[in-house]
Amino acid sequence: MMLAAYLVAVLIGLIAVVAIYAVLSSLPGAPAYFDVMGITPIAALVVPPLGLFIYFLTIVVTGGQTLTFALIAEFFSLRNALLHMVFGAGASVGGFALIWPSAPEDMDPERWVDIGIVAGAGLVAGLVYWLIAGRDAGFRRPVPDR
Repeated sequence: MMLAAYLVAVLIGLIAVVAIYAVLSSLPGAPAYFDVMGITPIAALVVPPLGLFIYFLTIVVTGGQTLTFALIAEFFSLRNALLHMVFGAGASVGGFALIWPSAPEDMDPERWVDIGIVAGAGLVAGLVYWLIAGRDAGFRRPVPDR
């Protein structure tokens, strides 16, 4: 169940990234590349291998962090939705840092916005993961009341 939840959460997280960029591109003073990020799903639909590449790249760069967080949640039976959302945000920001290794030297305000957008999408992905697999996390089950 964890693998299926992760794959669905990654897909929903990618959709959330595009939706957030699309909404933010309508704000005054938004950087021009926000418009491009808002229309990238059209490119992914026209060229399906591009969409699959982005999907699998996201799986590769967030897989390690997500596996670590999922095992922690399972081992300690952590079933809190907010905790899974924070784990999702952490995994997505960690994946973003893997793609963009020069982050410490290149911290202009636009990069902070990108990190916030990716973290917001990770929050959404963490919620989706919790809805599918996180609500029943853990090896120990609660004792039913008689």
